[in-house]
Amino acid sequence: MGGIMGCVLRRPENGVGAVEQMLEATQIQSAASPWRYRNATIGATAPFWNERQDVGIWLCGELFPDPAEINELRARGHEFVTGDGSYLPHLYEEAGPSFFERLNGRFSGVLADLRNETITVFNDRFGLGRIYFVENERGFYFSSAARSLLRIFPETRQFDERSVAEFCVCGCALQNRTLYRGISVLPNAAKWTFSADRVVRKETYFKPSEWEEQTTLDEEEYYHALRDTFAARLPRYTSTSQPIGMSLTGGLDGRMIMSWANPEPGALPCYTFGGTYRESVDVATARRVAWACQQTHSDILIGPEFLALFPKLAEEAIRVSDGAIDVTGSVEIFANRKAHEIAPVRLTGSYGSEVLRGNIAFKPQPLSDKLFTDEFMRLGQAAAATYTEEAKVPRQSFIAFKQVPWHHQARLVVEESEIGIRTPFLDNALVRLTFRAPETLLTSSALSMRLIREGNPELAKIQTDRGARYPASFLDKIRAAFEQFRFKAEYVYDYGMPQWLAKLDHAIGRLRLEKLFLGRHKFYHFRVWYRDALAPYVKEMLLDGQARQSPFLRGKRLQQMVRDHTAGVANYTSEITQLLSLELIQRQLLTK
Repeated sequence: MGGIMGCVLRRPENGVGAVEQMLEATQIQSAASPWRYRNATIGATAPFWNERQDVGIWLCGELFPDPAEINELRARGHEFVTGDGSYLPHLYEEAGPSFFERLNGRFSGVLADLRNETITVFNDRFGLGRIYFVENERGFYFSSAARSLLRIFPETRQFDERSVAEFCVCGCALQNRTLYRGISVLPNAAKWTFSADRVVRKETYFKPSEWEEQTTLDEEEYYHALRDTFAARLPRYTSTSQPIGMSLTGGLDGRMIMSWANPEPGALPCYTFGGTYRESVDVATARRVAWACQQTHSDILIGPEFLALFPKLAEEAIRVSDGAIDVTGSVEIFANRKAHEIAPVRLTGSYGSEVLRGNIAFKPQPLSDKLFTDEFMRLGQAAAATYTEEAKVPRQSFIAFKQVPWHHQARLVVEESEIGIRTPFLDNALVRLTFRAPETLLTSSALSMRLIREGNPELAKIQTDRGARYPASFLDKIRAAFEQFRFKAEYVYDYGMPQWLAKLDHAIGRLRLEKLFLGRHKFYHFRVWYRDALAPYVKEMLLDGQARQSPFLRGKRLQQMVRDHTAGVANYTSEITQLLSLELIQRQLLTK
């Protein structure tokens, strides 16, 4: 996937060569030559222009417009290519100030209006089209990749300690901060306009209150509105000029898509990510769903081949995400690279559980006071307090406008480095509707199950990976409770294993109990991998002088932690993941 970058300068000479260096840092092979106008320079993507060449738009991302809107533009005499963003300057001419509100998708971009000599930097209302920026006395420098700003501003090549604490406690930096001192992230729905006379207007074209203040529907009204909206919007995400494959799990959201997409037999190849301990419930269930829809099914295994490539893949994940994801993003690189061999576009149910059933995907986790310094522990406490304060908004707003851009965005960027991603669950109309859900349905799976049944009754009969079925009999409920127990047991035995159990597991290690517990629901197992196959790599990365000298850590305790985990007598999966990630950020982004 391409990128976008540029600068708006207070003095033109301040930007000589800046964008060229930024392009070089991101290694974008298809980059166009930088475009310059007055005190602005923009690069990386070819612009779309109107007929008079006085309105141009550079876009990074993908839009899912209303076909009627496209037809209306043509009826008004506008000429543009079908299937790309060339309609955008024409829509801007017609829509005027409401242009940005009418965009539906994941995107960032720059609009040059030469008629009034303005440059506007913008992104989508969820903030998935991330724009990093540095603003100083020389001007405003922006990029879809933080590493390009790190290249031209040496003073930013140091950790922001507050953000690093948030990364360790919450898994991501909060409040549009980054891990790097002096680099920030453009807020959601940004519309920042720079004029030739150096007047800057930092505005937003959308506020969450617009959706929060809608009237609540009753349960039946909401269900019928959800059904009609989902059915009407889904075709925008299944229609593509490139081959498309369906990433299926044993859950509800991919099944909802299959229920209503109604593909021709064999037209939508399906696949599921799996592990090597055994065939997971996900794989077995997804195969049944695919076959019920007369589609092929493949399983993509995460095993020895991945482990052999892990060091390289971890570096790629850190670089592609600008350090916003931890080393577990290596799995996404590997799995989606394999998926691309099946089809270059991946249709997925991602974000369905968050948007439709209110799933909070990240929460503060305590730091180890034995590993981290007292000062860093205080920063960790502040991070947890910041999260708590930010969560004091309606659940749907927290998910859509904070969880999605802060927590989910990095994984999406890593996925899209390998394959095109399509999901209907962040469609503007669908998300807007969920803000009208009655309180009783905000975290319920009942409507999702009902929607599946109405779209394809056969799929509702197939038990989900958690044992759910619609309608559920008494026996179904018992099965669901058992599957829920197995899911939690696998977590406890793997990532969340308490220290006392790690010692016991080591004592009876010859029994290899992981073969009994692992792989039923999860396809990656970093606790065991760090202990066994990846142990030499972990020791090499974390026991050298550079890692031990980190100002955040107690060096001697770090040594003991690594030795205990790789010996199998303790579980420090979370800490090792965090520290490997920070070490790779240091090597890949801050010292290069």
